[in-house]
Amino acid sequence: MAFDQHSEPSRLDIALQHAIIHHQVGRMAEAEQSYRDILQTRPNCPDANHNLGILMLQQGKVELSLPHLRAALEDAPEKAQYWLSYAESLLATSDAPSALAVLQQAKQRGLVGSAVNALMSRAEKAMRSTDSDGSTSHISVDERVKVKPDFFEAHNALGNTFLQAGNLDAAVISYRRALALRPDIAEVHNNLGRVLRKQGRLEEAEAACRRAIAINPTYAKAYAGLGKILLGSNRIQEACQSFTRSAELSYGGSVSNVPSNEPILPHKSRHDHEQRDYLANIGIDNVTTEIFHLADVGQLAGPALNPGDANGEVSEQWLRSSPKILVIDDFLTKQALDSLRRFCWASTVWRRVYEGGYLGAFPEFGFSCPLLAQIADDLRRTYPTVFASHPLTQLWAFKYDSQLPGIGVHADFAAINVNFWITPDDANRDPQSGGLVIWDHPAPLDWDFAKYNTNTTAMREFLAQTGARSLTVPYRSNRAVIFDSDLFHETDQISFRDGYLNRRINITLLYGQRHAADLAASAEH
Repeated sequence: MAFDQHSEPSRLDIALQHAIIHHQVGRMAEAEQSYRDILQTRPNCPDANHNLGILMLQQGKVELSLPHLRAALEDAPEKAQYWLSYAESLLATSDAPSALAVLQQAKQRGLVGSAVNALMSRAEKAMRSTDSDGSTSHISVDERVKVKPDFFEAHNALGNTFLQAGNLDAAVISYRRALALRPDIAEVHNNLGRVLRKQGRLEEAEAACRRAIAINPTYAKAYAGLGKILLGSNRIQEACQSFTRSAELSYGGSVSNVPSNEPILPHKSRHDHEQRDYLANIGIDNVTTEIFHLADVGQLAGPALNPGDANGEVSEQWLRSSPKILVIDDFLTKQALDSLRRFCWASTVWRRVYEGGYLGAFPEFGFSCPLLAQIADDLRRTYPTVFASHPLTQLWAFKYDSQLPGIGVHADFAAINVNFWITPDDANRDPQSGGLVIWDHPAPLDWDFAKYNTNTTAMREFLAQTGARSLTVPYRSNRAVIFDSDLFHETDQISFRDGYLNRRINITLLYGQRHAADLAASAEH
């Protein structure tokens, strides 16, 4: 079947979507024929060429993939994925020098990120392993697929490669091919669940992770993955239970906080020494920071949040504000605040160490007690206009060293950011600082996560060029700041007293996805 390229423009797009659907569900013959039908009329259709090349690669027909991937790259060099796919295919033919040259050219054109770095590392490793007579002892993932197409490990590894490159559809196909050969491998079910979650296919993702757990009930990563899926489904209590189980399996018993080959930074040592003394003082003598311990903090019988929007003033303020920033004092009930402090002081969940002088606690480390789930649920019920249908997507806490700076300027991948503080006010030496600095210009939507979260130079230059103005919200215990998560923000200057109970603690809850906030704002207007 040929397509009239001068008829209504959507016909080619519709045909391409049909081909992609065939490809996604594993109807390879139908997908291949559909791609070829499109290319018969439009030989320079980059998407059809690229997808057909990927299909060939998945079937182990590596040599046949090259012309299509090269054609796609030549017709649309602005697409980062096309560079990665072509380099991957060259590596599969053992042509590491060409793959490295392609990747170097891609970097010169501005391609950055972990995917291109990983491929360059593989290409360089392959070149180093070349024998003196010019032959190579390196066998890539794709070569193993070509030599032995029923080799499930190669399909799994290929899925990992596609996942890292951001090609989620291709990753799903590779993982399903691996599972067709070995359905009893928990790791592959978990990998599949991870990709399906990224695609928003939460029911399928949950089934995949639960299958991984059924195969291996002690597989901590599967419980962590399930927790993320349940968060996205607004089943927060279940998610916290799953995260806690993951932490118990990963850190239960005597476990070092960092790998043995990594140095323990001084501010981490200071914290751990103070926490050990605190635990001993409250009668917990047999627990050190190297042992997994959670304070027993359950869900409250009453509300976790104080009434916040009975007369609708907060909702009105949120709808009128630009940029969207709310400051809410007396945020938690006294019982919730006291319980949460006890949990953060006594639980050995502070396992991620940052050079900036702070420690992180995340759900997969055990920062997932029932009280936190209750707070997250109560937030959406108390402020429905603010949170709308946005699900909780992430939560964490940071604890700071008063001798060092806090978190630098960044934005977060979410629609709404909730940041609240629980350390008593008398710990703060300067009541006019110690809180949060927020700028009134959001991160550009075409910036990737690395740029708006870690590229300090780019962020500072952007703020200067746009004339962005900053708002400083001083620290107050039990104060919450709710704001558009696209807004750049950083920790204000910290000047807290010494002592374990005086360490500044902030808790962050993220709701929704980054672009969802913009869609919601558009709908309001």
